[in-house]
Amino acid sequence: MLQVKFFSFSPVQENTYVLFNQSGNAIIIDPGCYFGAEQEMLKEFLKSKNLSPVQLMNTHCHLDHVFGLKWVNEEFGLELYIHPNEEIMLQFAPESGKKWGLPFENYTGPLHFLHEGDIIKLDEDELKVIEAPGHSPGSICFYCEAQNFIISGDVLFRESIGRTDLPGGNHEQLIKNIKEKLLILPDETVVYSGHGMPTTIGHEKMNNPFL
Repeated sequence: MLQVKFFSFSPVQENTYVLFNQSGNAIIIDPGCYFGAEQEMLKEFLKSKNLSPVQLMNTHCHLDHVFGLKWVNEEFGLELYIHPNEEIMLQFAPESGKKWGLPFENYTGPLHFLHEGDIIKLDEDELKVIEAPGHSPGSICFYCEAQNFIISGDVLFRESIGRTDLPGGNHEQLIKNIKEKLLILPDETVVYSGHGMPTTIGHEKMNNPFL
């Protein structure tokens, strides 16, 4: 059974996720640790739980979600898994960092690509990849059907949705994907977003003004 831990990192308050099981294996998703103290916080959590990170994945590659990629790669030897349409976003991220006054060293290691319907396994547990572009060209979500939760990145938030005014954004596409791919999930499905607190699919059906 997977446990979910999240940290809000960087001045942008991005949610970094660690999914781990009773065997002590872990997946790191969207590492946004910008400051050294944030890196140490993530490292100390993994150490305190005796966790071994075995996979590194991103829902998308806007700058606030990739701040910690290089550090995770160097610290744990993990290579990055993303949707292929996010490669250009990853390459552009340092330029965005300069514009926002948040310079950083980017990940330049090997890339592995994920697509709709792919299954990510952590021992006996499974996550299914759901493509949901609109906020970013290659935004993906990670859905755990067995435990009724989804890591949504910046696709869906509590009573909000991802912004679509950034390069590669498409409002109509985002709304379509949320309605056709996320809102069809069971109402009790917990949504772990890229910013803010968790919500549920049922709550968003009833209360999200954008939907």
